[in-house]
Amino acid sequence: MRLNIGKLPLSIIRDVVYKYLGVEDCRVLVGPSIGEDAAIIDLGDYILAVHSDPITGAVKHIGWIAVNIAANDVASRGISPRWLSLTLLLPEGCLLSDLEDIMRDIDRACRYIGLTVIGGHTEVTLGFSRPVIICTVIGEGLKKSFVKTGGGRAGDKLILTKGCGVEGTAILSYELEHKLKNLVGLDIVESGKRLLNHISIVKEALKAVGSGRVTAMHDVTEGGVATCIQEMALASNLGVIAYEDKMIIKRETAEICKALKIDPLMLIGSGALLIAVERNYAESIVKDLMDEGIESSIIGELIDNPSIKVVKRVNGEILNLNNQLEEQLHKVIEFTNV
Repeated sequence: MRLNIGKLPLSIIRDVVYKYLGVEDCRVLVGPSIGEDAAIIDLGDYILAVHSDPITGAVKHIGWIAVNIAANDVASRGISPRWLSLTLLLPEGCLLSDLEDIMRDIDRACRYIGLTVIGGHTEVTLGFSRPVIICTVIGEGLKKSFVKTGGGRAGDKLILTKGCGVEGTAILSYELEHKLKNLVGLDIVESGKRLLNHISIVKEALKAVGSGRVTAMHDVTEGGVATCIQEMALASNLGVIAYEDKMIIKRETAEICKALKIDPLMLIGSGALLIAVERNYAESIVKDLMDEGIESSIIGELIDNPSIKVVKRVNGEILNLNNQLEEQLHKVIEFTNV
């Protein structure tokens, strides 16, 4: 069986990847599991949150993207990211100036978040056509403070920050700039590029969890908002009903997705955070986030029946989240790196 580009199907992760995880350790409070963003390691009254992520689908500002994406997964635990270990694999023929651009972006992202680079590895690698960055981010916090993706409860409301396809819109605006200028116009493309400055969810994650009413959080990444909702429901062993007309879809995202004939709900979406909260506190948390300048909306709720996982679309159709969902970025950009 030949594997397709992109995130592995959940069935393969369950049946193959999770079969080979080494020895058990009772200090691992949260380990590999569907939808869980970062490992949690018990240190007594404190915990470490640890997450690794590669970036393979972008070239422009790859350093900025890589650091923010990995830090987001730690922050979605309600834990402040602190340390970064970096692996940088460069393609043959990479220029010294390219390396310096990447490192400058990494430094900028670390200073924005408050991260310290503690080590890693850098090399030029045979067979690569694009740079690949793998970031491991570690955060430290009180054991009582962290949340899981699978902590949602029936009746919880779901809040989505910033909207659909934030990261994907920026990547497409850079990678397909010349094509999109003709399809949607220069203003939309330039505006789409600027969304790259909004892919961190550290601020909203820490703000939301500080309310004490958050039951679960999940960082929107590959597969977009739809996959994020699917994974939170699966991890919580619950069903979900969400509504497309309640989701923020920025003009840039809507126009670019329409022009490329792709679905914004399944477009890689770092910069958005899915938050499950006690239903009576959802509106106040949205207000708190909005007061901080973070666009947010209540998009649905978790329900008792795990067999019902749907998004009700604006056009009246139903998106069944029990099915495998397809990341849209891979439909319009050909990635050739190994």
